[in-house]
Amino acid sequence: MRKKRITMQKRVTLASLTGPAAAGYPKFSKHLSCLSTVDEAKMAVNSGPPPYYENHGYQPENIYISRHPVDTNLNPQYPPPSYPPSVPHYVPRVPTHQPAPPVIQPKPPSATLCTSNIKKTVCIALSIALILVGAVIAAILLWYFVANSCLGSSIECGSSGRCVSPSQWCDGVAHCSNGEDENRCVRLYGPNFILEVYSSVSKSWYPICQDDWNDNYGKIACRDMGYNVDTYYYSQGIANERGSTSFMRLNTSAGNIDLYKKLYHSDSCTLGTVVSLRCIRCGSSSKKVNVMGRIVGGSVAAQKEWPWQVSLQIEGSHVCGGSIITPEWIVTAAHCVEGKFSSPYSWTVYAGILTQTETRYRSGYRVQKIISHPNYDSDSKNNDVALMKLQTRLSFTDTIGPVCLPNPGMMFQPNQQCWISGWGAESQGGKTSDVLNAVMVPLIETSTCNSVYVYNGLVLPTMICAGYLEGGKDSCQGDSGGPLVTVKNSLWWLVGDTSWGTGCASRRRPGVYGNMTVFTDWIYRNMQANR
Repeated sequence: MRKKRITMQKRVTLASLTGPAAAGYPKFSKHLSCLSTVDEAKMAVNSGPPPYYENHGYQPENIYISRHPVDTNLNPQYPPPSYPPSVPHYVPRVPTHQPAPPVIQPKPPSATLCTSNIKKTVCIALSIALILVGAVIAAILLWYFVANSCLGSSIECGSSGRCVSPSQWCDGVAHCSNGEDENRCVRLYGPNFILEVYSSVSKSWYPICQDDWNDNYGKIACRDMGYNVDTYYYSQGIANERGSTSFMRLNTSAGNIDLYKKLYHSDSCTLGTVVSLRCIRCGSSSKKVNVMGRIVGGSVAAQKEWPWQVSLQIEGSHVCGGSIITPEWIVTAAHCVEGKFSSPYSWTVYAGILTQTETRYRSGYRVQKIISHPNYDSDSKNNDVALMKLQTRLSFTDTIGPVCLPNPGMMFQPNQQCWISGWGAESQGGKTSDVLNAVMVPLIETSTCNSVYVYNGLVLPTMICAGYLEGGKDSCQGDSGGPLVTVKNSLWWLVGDTSWGTGCASRRRPGVYGNMTVFTDWIYRNMQANR
């Protein structure tokens, strides 16, 4: 078998494009490396318990805004890698060490500015200007606090500007004109999709008893998470695996009122089971996982193995990858659609293909809307995720289907086996591949990726590292936005989207991916708001 490196794109190389589109594409590049046994031993001495990646569900939005690196070492023990000018090379331009500003000695009193009449006039003018500037700033601050009266824990309705108190969230009544206060009242928890409802009174999530539940209620809950009713899969009862002692039950005698008004607290479930809800049949694949086996450098994908993989193209050229999550929505990387590539009308999406040659005689799907994460930072690649909404819905088949989004409560451990796939270059600086390739890569602890031997603090909480520190298997230019997936409970889950790295499959430079466990809430809210 010929060796192959899946490669990921920071942006597409000019060499990978043909025609008019080749003129303006920025370069991206990303990639991998490894520690020697000695290096690993050094890091192990200072490492604590192994961290994990977990979807805690509904994170405060301002937690992951900062783009500054964490705990960087002022004296890295490795020289920065050098590459030939012709090889795309990307290193996030994140400020790490700022030189101390020069000390300016104050002038002695005898040399002050106001020593002559002219200079005194200048001083007076500057003083007046400073007073005016201060007045303007004060006015702006006053306007800000008056205009933004939703202080404390209250939320502002985006459509009307009305403030809603926490007690009115998820109470079954739409206090915002577009119902923003009722958008996040249900969620699916863990790998078994346990349906939970939020209580604005106790500010807690509760599972729902299976008693008297039916598919009609399930469809309502799925709709409130942003899914269309026609993708509904099933509701069923499962054991209370979390050991919950408080539940929500349906009051069937409440009449024809809103679902959430029918729910009441209970200390037990009559049937002893809670609702497991599947809003879409996701994560199905023909891929046979041999946990003992290893893919050497990557291999050509087979039909039905990666049905969620799509090719995102501009003017007939593959630019980025993406993942299907519903018939209408694609997840990709924000850096794929920034700047001149932000127009949805520039893009065509191809699903269910194995080779780029197939796009010559197959129709693609046009894009209706692109939504990038509002806190995406192009320098650090913080919050590197975006959504594409298609103009025409996909028809699911054995070769076209969605991957599962990780539910709150799901944990992905370091060394967990994941797979990346894409049409990226087979070698650093090479052209994109005609065939879809895939390779297994294990997750890497963030502390390892942030060590001075690897990325020196550049890996933020919105990112996940995966690959081999010794190099050899990785994503590269052309793979950006594509899926990093793992299998759990016989289903495939989207762990991340290909984001950045240095080089392709290089030592001590693993791939870095958007951490999907912190993005699922953002994805559901945008699906719901843009149905």
